[in-house]
Amino acid sequence: MRAIVVGAMVLGLVVSPALARPAGAGDKAATTAAATSGASAANTSSEPAAASKSDSPTKPAESNMESELQELRDLIEAQSKQIQVQSEALKEQQQQMQALQSQLKISSSAPANASIAAAPAATPFSPSSPALTPNPISNAPVASNSPPGAQKPADDQPQSLRFKGITITPGGFMAAETVWHQKALGADINTPSYSSTAPFDGASQAHISEFSASGRQSRISMLAEGRLSGVKIGGYYEMDFLSAGSTSNPNQSNSYTLRQRQFWAQAAFDNGFTVTGGQQWSLITETSHGMDNRTENLPLTIDAQYHTGFSWARQYGFRLTKNFGNKFWLGAAVEEAQATVTVHGNATAQAAATNLCTNAGCTTTTTVNLNPTFNNFLLGAFGTSGGLDNPLGSYAYNLAPDFVVKAVWEPGFGHYEVFGVLASFHDRIFPCIPITGTTPPAGCTSITSAQGATNDARVGGGGGANARWALLAKKVDLGIHFFGGDGTGRYGSGGLPDSTTRPNGTLALLRNYQALGTLQFHPTPKLDIYLNVGGEFTNRAEYIKSGATPNEGYGALGFSNAGCWTETLPVTGPSTSTNLGVPSGVGGSTGFIPGPLGNCTGDIRRVVEGTAGFWYRFYNGPRGRVQFGMQYSSYVRQAFSGVGAATGTGTSGEPKSNENMVFTSFRYYLP
Repeated sequence: MRAIVVGAMVLGLVVSPALARPAGAGDKAATTAAATSGASAANTSSEPAAASKSDSPTKPAESNMESELQELRDLIEAQSKQIQVQSEALKEQQQQMQALQSQLKISSSAPANASIAAAPAATPFSPSSPALTPNPISNAPVASNSPPGAQKPADDQPQSLRFKGITITPGGFMAAETVWHQKALGADINTPSYSSTAPFDGASQAHISEFSASGRQSRISMLAEGRLSGVKIGGYYEMDFLSAGSTSNPNQSNSYTLRQRQFWAQAAFDNGFTVTGGQQWSLITETSHGMDNRTENLPLTIDAQYHTGFSWARQYGFRLTKNFGNKFWLGAAVEEAQATVTVHGNATAQAAATNLCTNAGCTTTTTVNLNPTFNNFLLGAFGTSGGLDNPLGSYAYNLAPDFVVKAVWEPGFGHYEVFGVLASFHDRIFPCIPITGTTPPAGCTSITSAQGATNDARVGGGGGANARWALLAKKVDLGIHFFGGDGTGRYGSGGLPDSTTRPNGTLALLRNYQALGTLQFHPTPKLDIYLNVGGEFTNRAEYIKSGATPNEGYGALGFSNAGCWTETLPVTGPSTSTNLGVPSGVGGSTGFIPGPLGNCTGDIRRVVEGTAGFWYRFYNGPRGRVQFGMQYSSYVRQAFSGVGAATGTGTSGEPKSNENMVFTSFRYYLP
């Protein structure tokens, strides 16, 4: 570059005397000489003109020439300094490129699965991660089909933005989806709770179907990354519209609220340690590469509740993980806790009754309660608006966070995980509420006081394992999952409870099991076919409150299921009801309130689901991804046996119900 500039300057010095210049302060004599030569000089070649000027030099011209030479010297010096600055900047960029290439060479040692549906991939924050692109089917990213550093197509544009030293990568998809339920669930694109839906035959909803169309699973995300010495920092935000505000309705505007799915920050150190904090997938959730965030291996379903038997949660978590050479990972997390409970016939006591017989000749005594009945335990409360919680949702008074530990091994064939959860629970019990009758227990002066109240704590938890293999030249993926423990029901898609209560109000943790098997086929780069089978199971926890038959707890034999087959009329009651000023539910207007079942406890023993579906990608390239999918699911929920009907249908007292569902989805993913 310097040689070219100097050459141009020298050439300018040689030919500049022959070029016409505007007159200046030192150019008067030269201008006069040119005018004297006449019009004939205008048609001559440059050589005679140059000779003519050289043959008759003047002192002013020499002075002007010296001025020009000085200007050129100054210009050359300025340009030399500019070239030096540019050279230093180029050298710095080359050093950065060498560092990036070094990182990419390290990451190329990680196995990459060409399957789009279930390929292993690393978090973009990991120093040893391969290049990532969004997974076209689930939320997880997958390894790019091109090796790191490969040249992009000519029409490919940058997929990220640079802002104040950080890289911002937008993501997400736009979705048009539908669902058909054989039995009405009153739900959108998700199955609200496998354990409480699929209505029994006695429910009117079991005899009418339901179709819904929705764009609410559309998703928006943003990944931010920055590089410091020895550490990569950043964060991730992801949202959808699967929530509703008080003004949301499906009648015209279909205006639904944004929902926070993930929102976390992360620091990934070059020595293999990674710290992540915020709302994220629980550490128990299966991943496709190590313990990296954004590689969660979700079932390939359209259903936003995923699949029965799949263990997961999206909640607050603070985790620390360590990568040992992209072969072995260890991690631990502190995560949000939340107890769920199902209880029936819990001990209650009535306040003193009053005699409504006021006439002088009255012989019949009629009494009525002046106050509501009382429970003998307290687990939590409805949300407080001032505390930014949902006033129609219940929140447990959690004793401590859940603790999760996990190990992952990728020896070169397969992906293997083992994990454990430690959970703690407590409630407040009130011993002066009698278990039976209205006589105060010993040491109690009243059945309506909190005399002697105390707290009771229980410890639960469990363990699980995941395994996944890529078979037949990565054309087939096989995965299995298991999780079991006490008080772990809320981690399953089925929504089975964590706990129930004993007659004295103390908590009894329910033993729960979750299992899922997945089989995925990738016959072509455009097509994925999947088959899932999963189930969730809960044990009885039954206690005797009175008599000889258990009639307290969860799934007790003394509970009545006689009315689970008898349809009831719709309700025309008030839109809302309260108990001591606390909302107990949300009602509706006439024609929108199904009748509740009578004598149907229906505690669920197991939920089993089977699913088949496919995803077909019409286009997958630098301008994004366009795909279509369909899913068919069928699940059965079966209750514990209880007291059945005397005659006719339901004498077994063991109700069960099934649901058939068909989903469709058309999506465009951002590149």
